[in-house]
Parts: sequence; C-alpha cells; structure tokens
Amino acid sequence: MQPTAIDSKTKSHPGERVAFIQACWHKEIVDQSRKGFVAEMISQGYQESDIDFFEVGGAFEIPLHAKLLAKSGRYAGIVAAGLVVDGGIYRHEFVAQSVISGLMQVQLETEVPVFSVVLTPHHFHAGEEHQKFFFEHFVHKGQEAAKTCADTLHKTRALRRSEQRAVAV
Repeated sequence: MQPTAIDSKTKSHPGERVAFIQACWHKEIVDQSRKGFVAEMISQGYQESDIDFFEVGGAFEIPLHAKLLAKSGRYAGIVAAGLVVDGGIYRHEFVAQSVISGLMQVQLETEVPVFSVVLTPHHFHAGEEHQKFFFEHFVHKGQEAAKTCADTLHKTRALRRSEQRAVAV
C-alpha cells in the first residue's frame, strides 16, 4: 500500500491531549509562549482543557520531564518552552544544544512528537527594549509551535490509521 498525502486541514482531534512544559528561568518572558500557544491551539479547534501545563526549574530539566510525560501514554504531543541566555558562568550554547538534542531523542524513542520553543538568543539584556522584543517574540514562537503541533498531530494520527489498515489487510 502506497502512502498518500495527508490533508492537514481537518480539525478533529478526539481525546488528544498536549503537554506544555515550561522552564521558570525568565518566566515572565517564557509565559508569553504559553499564551501564544494556547490562543493558536484554540483557533486550531482545541480547547485549553486539552492542554496540561507543567513547570520545571530550568531548560536543562525539560527533556527528562518530556520523556516521562511521553512514556505515560497520556499525550499525543509535547511542547517545551524556555529561554537559555548567556549568564557569563557557562556556555549557554552547550545547555541549549543539550536540551534540543534531548528533546529530539525523546520524540524518536517514544514516537510522541515534541515541539521546541526553547530559544537561545545571541545577545540578551534585561533592559526594557530587550524585554519588549522577547515578550513579542515568544508570543509569536508559541503561535508557530501551536500551528506545527496541530498539523503534526493530525498527520501522525492519519499515518497511524493508515498503518493499522495496512496491517489489517
């Protein structure tokens, strides 16, 4: 049986739940991604009650939390949000790369899609201008994650149904 194109316009998602994991460092900024995510998921036909929210200390804790949630079997998708900045103590690029690699490993091992809004700016200052920029940027990134999440969940659901039909034949 040949795979066919998957239509991503359907908004039916019976019983699908999504987990949203958020690091608490720079919480006031990272909160904006959650707000953008929720608003866009609602426009994609989900309800806020379809989304469970989790907070972890920092970005480094996100992959383990994502893996435990994925293994629970409760979630069709997992979203991770955090802001990793250069604090002058360690290489923030290392932390960000470790987090992204961990999230990729989670989705490949569990077959539960994981979406990242873990961002690492080249330059970040706690000044008003940067705060305003990142507040808006995180809203936008949350919206992008929601669009991708809804589309991917629909497509993976269709692929799994297609696989089940192929096995039944």
